Parts: sequence; structure tokens; C-alpha cells
Amino acid sequence: MSLFPGFPDERRFRAAWEAVEIARPVPYSLFTFGESQLPYFLVLSPKQVGESVTIAQGEVKIARPLIITPDNAPPELEDFFDNAEEAELANFMMSRSASFSHLRLGNRRGERRIVTDTPEEAVAKLNRQLDDEEEEHVAILTAPMALAGLAVFKYALDRIMQSAPDNITELRERGFLP
Repeated sequence: MSLFPGFPDERRFRAAWEAVEIARPVPYSLFTFGESQLPYFLVLSPKQVGESVTIAQGEVKIARPLIITPDNAPPELEDFFDNAEEAELANFMMSRSASFSHLRLGNRRGERRIVTDTPEEAVAKLNRQLDDEEEEHVAILTAPMALAGLAVFKYALDRIMQSAPDNITELRERGFLP
């Protein structure tokens, strides 16, 4: 059975996009030049009630995030999606918004582990662990199992959009923009 029959359908896209969440955002901007690393924990809800929650740890690498404009080439995405439907969701979103110039996003996924907690309990435990470690650079994402890649993609896009004002300021300070 297809997760999104009749795709592209904006309502289904919106439902999928809203089903993934950044439960613990990070407040840091991406580097204007060079590569930025975005470590994360991903809490995946089970497909059916009574099944176990899965936690994955990973890191997105974003190489040379540049200014977002409507005329730029599409980004290169590496190891984000496990299935064609998730990739189609990303393409749907990107075809209806701004593109990203010379942007390479790579997702390094770690091992997945199964826990008996609810998704909310797993997020709370991860938050306590990161607080105890005084770790401010690691995000916590949540998603249904079928939308794991979309959650990581949404997180990367969020960091790019949040970093844009600082990146533009730096480009102006260095004389690349008026």
C-alpha cells in the first residue's frame, strides 16, 4: 500500500511535513563558507501501537550553504531517503519554493536502537542526557518510521533558513554583497 497515493497532493505533503518535528532545536548558525555539521537524535514512532520506538543518531553535513534565491540549481542530497516516496516529498517541497545554490547535504546515519519507551519518554530521556552533558549542538527530531528521512531533511532546511540572515551579514562584511 502506498503511503501517499495520488502524490503530489498538497494536503498529504502538509500532513507529512507536520508529522515530523524538531523537538530540540539548536540555536547555532551554519558557517557561511566551508562545511557545517548538524548532529541529531531521531526518535521514530512505531508503525503500529504496541511496537517499540526506534532511536537513531546521525549527522547532517552541509557544504557551502549559500544565499537562497529562486534561480539557483537544486541541491545535492546524499543518504537522506530510504524510499522513493520520501524523496518525492522533498522534490515536491523544493519545486514549490526557493532552490539552493551549490549546496551539498550529506546525511550520515548511525545505528538504530530499539527502546521500550513511548516517543515522548524517549525525547524526555534524550533531553535530560543532552542537558547533563551540557550539549547544545545536538538536535532531537521526531517522526513516524516512514518519514525518517523527511525529518532529517526538514531539520537541515530549518538550519539553512535560520542561518540565512547571519550568512548574508557575513557576506556583506566581506564585500561579497552591497
